[in-house]
Amino acid sequence: MRRLLIVIVLLLVVGGVAAFVVLRNQNPQPPASTPLPGQTQVAQNSASTPQPTNTPAPTAAPTIEIVVALQTINRGQVITPDVITIRSWPDTSAPASAIFDPELVVGRIARTDIDRESPIKSTDIVFSLADLASVGSDLAAIAPPGTRLIAVPVDLLTSVSYAIQPGDRIDVVISALFVDLDEDFQSALPNDIQFLVLSGDGFTLAQPVDGRFDTIPFSYALADGVIRSSFPVIIRPDEEPRPRLVTQMTVQDGLVAYVGIPPADGRIFRTTSDLETAPAEASPTEGTTTPPTSAQGEATAAPPPVAQTVILAVSPQEAMVLAYLIETGVPMTFLLRPANETGLAAVQQVDLDYIMNAYRITVPRKLPYGLEPAIRSVRQLVQAETIELVTPPSE
Repeated sequence: MRRLLIVIVLLLVVGGVAAFVVLRNQNPQPPASTPLPGQTQVAQNSASTPQPTNTPAPTAAPTIEIVVALQTINRGQVITPDVITIRSWPDTSAPASAIFDPELVVGRIARTDIDRESPIKSTDIVFSLADLASVGSDLAAIAPPGTRLIAVPVDLLTSVSYAIQPGDRIDVVISALFVDLDEDFQSALPNDIQFLVLSGDGFTLAQPVDGRFDTIPFSYALADGVIRSSFPVIIRPDEEPRPRLVTQMTVQDGLVAYVGIPPADGRIFRTTSDLETAPAEASPTEGTTTPPTSAQGEATAAPPPVAQTVILAVSPQEAMVLAYLIETGVPMTFLLRPANETGLAAVQQVDLDYIMNAYRITVPRKLPYGLEPAIRSVRQLVQAETIELVTPPSE
């Protein structure tokens, strides 16, 4: 009986092991592995099966091939192949006027400054300055948008000794003389005074008197005291009225577009082919000036021509101001600004009162002695020009 129980227990153990093996073969466990690209491993417990999660792979943004600047290209520079290249540029951020073909850029002229690694746009270059008859002048092509070009006369003193060059920035200072006017006549004061004289034939006009009516006090002694009264007089000026000078800064940060008179065809930019096809200079003829020569007989460089005008690019309103100053003949002086300075300067107008107060100048007192000969004129900046002071008439 005991042996029978042992045999039954052994059969149960063997049957249990066989059943476990059969069940394990029907449900195999997946081997541990790393997630594939595009899958995410989800944490699983021992009773669950890992499920891969698919995420879309990022797609590259579309690009286009456009022309960009390899180095800074200055305004007016002829663009050569070595200063440009083709770059891949994001399609969404490429300028609408970008250029795709380098052949459309080479040989053209930069209309504005183009920064290094910047896309070159069709609005940045001038395509056909060679055919100027149909497109206008070069100056109009390089004028910044929103500005107007105007020519202003200059000389040695007003142009910083002719140091001003195209591309410079300048301020304009004016000096104006003011006189008193009669509001009705709009003529300089004082007015002439003409008396009406009553005679037997009625009123007649006396000779006009240049001056103003006034009174002066006088007194005379009588037996019973001193009588004080006034006597009517005409006060006449001893010289013409002296105008009052005021100096002030007006237009600021104006762009110098050109110095002198542009060529007759309007072309201020010349390509190499233009220079090669230019006609040879004619030999000197009668009435022309030959180049100066040195002591050894060698030709020396002739002095550059003196510019009589400067062409400025300013706002439309500032152009109106400059036109008014030119028409009225108000002297203008250019101040050359630093190359890297922008903005407007805060200044005060200058007159004699400002000079006296700012520099603590006092009027000299009258002395009982003086220099001989008498100083009656002062030296001006321009040689051989003086301001003559009026000499009082001798009694």
